[in-house]
Amino acid sequence: MSLPSIKLNETHDPELRSWVASANADTCPFPIQNLPYGVFRRAGSDEAFRAGVAIGDQILDLQAAHAAGAFSGFDEPARRAAHAAAEGATLNALMALDAADWSELRLALSRVLRTGSAHEAGLAACLVPQTDAEHAVPATIGDYTDFYTSIHHATAVGKLFRPDNPLLPNYKWVPIGYHGRASSIGISGQQFRRPVGQTKAADAETPSFGPCKRLDYELEVGVFIGGGNALGEAVPMEQAEDKVFGLCLLNDWSARDVQAWEYQPLGPFLSKSFASTISPWIVTLEALAPYRCAWARAAGDPQPLPYLDSPTLRETGAIDLQLEVLIQTRAMREAGQAPQRLSLSNFRDSYWSVSQLVAHHTVNGCNLRPGDFLGSGTQSGPSPQEAGSLLELSGGGKQAITLANGEKRIFIEDGDTIVMRALARRDGAPCIGFGEVTGTVLPARSLP
Repeated sequence: MSLPSIKLNETHDPELRSWVASANADTCPFPIQNLPYGVFRRAGSDEAFRAGVAIGDQILDLQAAHAAGAFSGFDEPARRAAHAAAEGATLNALMALDAADWSELRLALSRVLRTGSAHEAGLAACLVPQTDAEHAVPATIGDYTDFYTSIHHATAVGKLFRPDNPLLPNYKWVPIGYHGRASSIGISGQQFRRPVGQTKAADAETPSFGPCKRLDYELEVGVFIGGGNALGEAVPMEQAEDKVFGLCLLNDWSARDVQAWEYQPLGPFLSKSFASTISPWIVTLEALAPYRCAWARAAGDPQPLPYLDSPTLRETGAIDLQLEVLIQTRAMREAGQAPQRLSLSNFRDSYWSVSQLVAHHTVNGCNLRPGDFLGSGTQSGPSPQEAGSLLELSGGGKQAITLANGEKRIFIEDGDTIVMRALARRDGAPCIGFGEVTGTVLPARSLP
């Protein structure tokens, strides 16, 4: 399983098994080779939120494990990281450490959770079933930047508005992004009211105000920043991934009709700031190491400027991560019907990599801080059925999608729940899952 420029260690051994039996199932998204971080408490309780690690169908309570002395026998970096993870209601303190500390804690977790560990008896009481837990946003997010990294999405959307020139001239040269709203980012299970705003129909002389009529989802990968950088200090490509704590799933809800009226000349505003939903688990880049693949630019496209290029990028800059979107309407839910798939795409098709986003974000001296959040932008693949939004799947709202129960959708209706999933897999390695991110749309608030 050796990959150029990727460090694999004993935590990646596909033969590893855990004393948490559920983690050993072939289809389990949280095997011992994953070990993603989140923040949780027992559902319905008034307990303080605290850090945990998903293992099988359980959560290892890191505060309880630390108190039980599970990490006392490990080296200082692991003890330091375990203490940081156990001390608060968010992961910011852990994120503020460096990649070497994160790696040492991952190694310690792997050793205490694997079959034959002397810690099994002591840690069994530190497990909480995932079905008994509720989650919170895992970090205090200071700033949120949303990018536009899928050329397939950018081209498809561009054709709707600029048929003769779908891609603007800067797209292939620079990662495009805008500053989003961190305060409205919520955890999976988020429910929010249909946004209201100002829109203007193509045949209208003046705009109108009311509920959004073209509500959409955007399938994205979220990036949590770790150690950060000082103001004025650019992060070079070869160090960029050392600033990334891990990845999650992101549904960046969009009011397309509000967006169409407001986005020029400064970009999205109220069309994006009403809700964004993330999955509860953060999967580390180290866990995803076996699923890396080569990154390349088409020969006819401009190659990245030197500050956005590196040998490591070319060898292993992409991540083979399958992304899925499903819908469950209110009628489906009431009938006991499972969500229906809308699309399936892959993060490896992204035009810009995670490392390029970090390098470009900081090249002007912008300081990223622990807990800052980046969105990848809608992840669409090269085929129409790989579209990461309803705007694309419905051809700009012109072609209704017929669901298995006969319902039709052009955009999201009240009561609809959107489900997103992600899975990394390759032959000879276990599946690495992200869990689900779900969100449900409620009717708009009453207008005065």
